[in-house]
Amino acid sequence: MKGQLDAFSEKQFKTFITNTLNKQPLSFVIDLSKIDFLDSSGLGALVQTSKECKKLKLGFSVVGNSRVAQTIKLVRLADFLNLKATLQDALLYLKN
Repeated sequence: MKGQLDAFSEKQFKTFITNTLNKQPLSFVIDLSKIDFLDSSGLGALVQTSKECKKLKLGFSVVGNSRVAQTIKLVRLADFLNLKATLQDALLYLKN
């Protein structure tokens, strides 16, 4: 994903998530390293996705650049979303 994850893109994001989860993956990583802006709607969509993955017993992690990570940490969701700095870190986390 790239650009913004906000109220305007939330519906498209949720559609993408639903379509991906319907493919029954073993784990799920959301790479937000190219996101410029994340608002409360985007955070809500990430929380909802994390809860859905837990319900489906899927591994879940979010990758974020410094701007995204700052926003996620500000609202104390880093642990809940399994926030990682790189895709490699996220994949290693899910492997363990």
